[in-house]
Amino acid sequence: MSARLHVTQPGPQMTVQDRGRIGFQAFGVPVCGALDMVALRLANALVGNAPDAAALECRLAGPAFTVEGGPARLALAGASATIEVTTEGDTQRFPAWRAVDVPAGARVRIGALGGSGCAVLAVAGGIDVPLVLGSRATDLKGGFGGLEGRPVAPGDVLPLGPAPAAGPPLELPRPPALAPEGPLRVVLGPQADAFTEDGLATFLGTPYRVSREADRMGMRLEGAPLAFRESADIVSDGIAGGSIQVPGSGLPIVLLADHQTIGGYAKIATLISADLPAAGRLLPGAELRFAAVSVAEAEEARRRLETEIGRLLASLTPVREGARIDEAALFGENLISGVVSAFESE
Repeated sequence: MSARLHVTQPGPQMTVQDRGRIGFQAFGVPVCGALDMVALRLANALVGNAPDAAALECRLAGPAFTVEGGPARLALAGASATIEVTTEGDTQRFPAWRAVDVPAGARVRIGALGGSGCAVLAVAGGIDVPLVLGSRATDLKGGFGGLEGRPVAPGDVLPLGPAPAAGPPLELPRPPALAPEGPLRVVLGPQADAFTEDGLATFLGTPYRVSREADRMGMRLEGAPLAFRESADIVSDGIAGGSIQVPGSGLPIVLLADHQTIGGYAKIATLISADLPAAGRLLPGAELRFAAVSVAEAEEARRRLETEIGRLLASLTPVREGARIDEAALFGENLISGVVSAFESE
């Protein structure tokens, strides 16, 4: 039997995700997949997987588990966090954005995520759950994919696929910024004409805050309501990832990975694909603004993102030996060898 992860404590609503279920929206099947596709690709690259291998999406905090049946190589990307590996009573701590080799029998614990609301934990070989419509992604609303269409629970055993040939563990020396560098960029429409001029000006000119009613399906925003010309209701039509629906309350909802395939509320704009990963990382309470761009600018932003991902992948380097901080040794040393005056002697 190959290596597996025996979960003792999952993170909040941790799910198995890959790039998603492509090509089935016409049949009412959402895409799903990782909220942060950049983190998915980087985490998989760190452990030698294919870019779309199934991994664990962590929300707010990471899991605790035991590696069984053989060693495993894992990496966390998309947030800062400490990876604790305990073997026979000895605990070592490692940072995110690097591969960690874990022996069989070791216990792993990943604490709170820093700087992001979600992260991706990849394991060499990928999470080997059954394919459903060509994907291992969890569809929480439909109840299929991943682990029976549900979040990972205590006691679950996650099988791993055959690990790729192991070279030296890799790290990403300069991880990407996690927070958006500016306003989230949108292309207005397809129902921007359902809103008044004041409503459009409010959408693009005032800040919003991510509410606590945010999940993988959509991110409800708090702030100034948007004014309609007549009504929020439209004849139901298709929804894309990043569509920004506005129900009768006038408060926008940014639709994310688990979004429904059709909807009957007016969509004031669509978040550009290059900014979807940054939106998926936002925590409840985070403030954001929107800025309108053209379709051509959105396409150019996507090309720049792909170039940046290529640069990050090319920058992966073998982990430097001795890079781990030995906290016990550090605290046990006398780090002050003397006293130096800041004033010149007279």
